[in-house]
Amino acid sequence: MHPMQTHGADLGREKIPSLLFRLALPAILAQVINLLYNMVDRMYIGHIPGVGAAALTGVGVTLPLILCISAFAALVSMGGAPRSSIMLGKGEPDQAEQILGNCAALLVVTALVLTGILELFGRDILLLFGASQETIGYAWSYMQLYALGTLFVQLSLGLNAFINAQGFAKIGMLTVTIGAACNIVLDPLFIFALDMGVQGAALATVLSQGISCLWILRFLTGGQATIPLRRQCFRLRRKVLLPCLALGLSPFIMQFTESILNICFNTSLLRYGGDIAVGAMTILASVMQFCMLPLQGLTQGAQPIVGFNYGAGQGDRVKETFRLLLTCCLIFSGVVWAICMFFPQVFIGIFTNDPTLTGFTRWAIRIYMAVALLFGIQIACQQTFIALGNARTSIFLALLRKGILLIPLIYLLPHLLADQVLAVFLAEPVADLIAVSTTACLFFRQYQKL
Repeated sequence: MHPMQTHGADLGREKIPSLLFRLALPAILAQVINLLYNMVDRMYIGHIPGVGAAALTGVGVTLPLILCISAFAALVSMGGAPRSSIMLGKGEPDQAEQILGNCAALLVVTALVLTGILELFGRDILLLFGASQETIGYAWSYMQLYALGTLFVQLSLGLNAFINAQGFAKIGMLTVTIGAACNIVLDPLFIFALDMGVQGAALATVLSQGISCLWILRFLTGGQATIPLRRQCFRLRRKVLLPCLALGLSPFIMQFTESILNICFNTSLLRYGGDIAVGAMTILASVMQFCMLPLQGLTQGAQPIVGFNYGAGQGDRVKETFRLLLTCCLIFSGVVWAICMFFPQVFIGIFTNDPTLTGFTRWAIRIYMAVALLFGIQIACQQTFIALGNARTSIFLALLRKGILLIPLIYLLPHLLADQVLAVFLAEPVADLIAVSTTACLFFRQYQKL
């Protein structure tokens, strides 16, 4: 069996530290660029003369819907991509091609179904998600146009994972960079120069995703790809797709529950602490997202190495990759924890200068991020379960932290503690502590079997 080589990256023989660094760095950069993608959109919308605040609120309501669309892309790709890595490691490139072809076809079908649902029922869904009569006009204007580009969103998000899974991390990063750069240039052109407002922002996003999509298809159908996209592999086969969907359920659940979680936190904090508590939560959620991105980038860099060597039966290389990944994740989460505990202003100052909100957020961040030190263990173990093809455990762990622990604790703890606002923020570290302990125990059992 020949080792898998991609741009000089030999996943079966090259030294793990240099391999992880080379694959993880572009993945981390891609995550950060993706964050900018979203922030720039809202920054421009917020500055539309006269209606910026209402327009920004309206577009904010569309976020749970957009998260749902990307969750479906994750369902297909985050299960399919690791499985294609495992097949390459086993020396079965034909199976890897079947997985890519089937996942691409399913992404197209999913996109068409979602487009139909959003165009027919999108306005009602947005009203359900918290749009008011003042903001629904902006929300629907944005979503109606965005929905037409669902096919581009599904394919660009979904197929990029297969480029990373082959070890082409730089190409994967370029996909995101091209989309983000186009969005940054097109946003002011459509919103202000052509006076299209919110619809201009949606059109800029759709066209940017379309350009990313064409870039990906050109690469996967060209001669460079280790796993090429072939038309004869498009016929949907249950035997190929079901294991991919089982493995993709974990990241799907993680993304899908993220919007539900935000709604739970905001409604509880509004009830017990008013607008200032919700304002603080907005900052805390942003800090959490900013902190998780590099960790996700690290694990994305490690996944092809773990998947390939697991498929190739090289247990020692799998263990070495995991040990290095865990160390890097722990160092990063340790630094984040220290900043939150001792220098919280570093993060808070990015989002607000308001003294009242700053004072409130300063104590809230120390509670909310109290267990951030252990995030490294949680994400390294959970993502390695996915890379090893262990669908059942990864689904359980995805459900455990948010669904089984965090959401019930948000509503339960305020009934047990006198300070109800403190109780809501405390739900996060309590859930994290239980989730990390469970994940570590389950992973250690799997690790010993390697």
